[in-house]
Amino acid sequence: METIEKFNRHVMTTYGRYPLVLEKGEGRSAVDENGREYIDFGSGIGTNSLGYCDKDWADAVCAQARAVQHTSNYYYTKVQADFAAKLSQVTGYDKMFFGNSGAEANECAIKLARKYSFDKYGKDAKRYNIITLVNSFHGRTIATLSATGQDTFHNYFFPFLEGFINAEANNINDLRAKLDDTVCAVMIEFVQGEGGVNPLDKDFVQELFKLCAERDVLVIADEVQTGAGRTGTFLTSEQYGVKPNITTLAKGVAGGVPVGICLADEKCSDVLTKGTHGSTFGGNPLACAGGLAVVNKVSQKDFLGEINAKGEYFRKKLGEMNEVEGVDGLGLMLGIRLKSRDASEVCGKCFENGLLVLTAKNKLRLLPPLNITYDEIDRGLEILRRVME
Repeated sequence: METIEKFNRHVMTTYGRYPLVLEKGEGRSAVDENGREYIDFGSGIGTNSLGYCDKDWADAVCAQARAVQHTSNYYYTKVQADFAAKLSQVTGYDKMFFGNSGAEANECAIKLARKYSFDKYGKDAKRYNIITLVNSFHGRTIATLSATGQDTFHNYFFPFLEGFINAEANNINDLRAKLDDTVCAVMIEFVQGEGGVNPLDKDFVQELFKLCAERDVLVIADEVQTGAGRTGTFLTSEQYGVKPNITTLAKGVAGGVPVGICLADEKCSDVLTKGTHGSTFGGNPLACAGGLAVVNKVSQKDFLGEINAKGEYFRKKLGEMNEVEGVDGLGLMLGIRLKSRDASEVCGKCFENGLLVLTAKNKLRLLPPLNITYDEIDRGLEILRRVME
């Protein structure tokens, strides 16, 4: 308790933390300061994509730390060039901007979309609105909170930014009605993570892309939580048969080192010119080294196939539990609908029994490491079964 008391004396209490001090981790298990082990089905909210201290990842980050840890973006680094080239090869996007978080990546996307319309149509056109979806989540900065389509986040920090319009997810008529001449972009999550692990309908997404293309409206895909293999393809857009003009990545793409990435297609890749955007730590060598190690593994076809197979295994085993009403999501991004139990209560009981899980709205949320083993899945699900039943 000494660590927790010290922590609470000096750190702002902006999180509802469990009374757990994690000291180390190995593979897919975390260990607290008393030596107790926890199977981790949350992976730092999908960030420890290769679990704890994966050897190749740790070797890459440590080697980079001994070479150069930071340079500023007045200079070039080979590791950033290598990481960008690998991401370009895997995603099909030629250019990108590096930041530090999902919110920062989305801020870049917002600025890029608005400047695209400003450059092409002029200031007087007032073509700056961005449509986001009801139940979306795009970050904690003022701009990304303003973009977020959940009223519960629109409090305290007034005034929020203008220029964001919410449309109902999977309601193409509502989107069409709001897609007027003031709109420069539509921003979506293919699976709404914080909104309850809700995948968008494929027909809705494809019609959305068609409408936007007809109006020269950019499509931004927030893949902060869904990207880097989480749903069984490197980008979730691949499963919908579309390519957004802008895609944002963060969380699991660097395996635990802070990074945010804004990918842009040929239509808008040269919009942000010298002096129009920046980030002190963006493209940090440590983050790029970790990211390169992750992408080299996660982008392999066999690895992605295993993510899908393990996701189906989770669904099968969860479907055999009496308390489970259904499972939503894609790949290893799963939302569990419960029949009668409270998800927050179950989450707490799991922690007490050696399993780390998450919640999203009224669902249990699972974002396990992408390289989790079937034995670890079975052991974790047995704890979950005992807790629920």
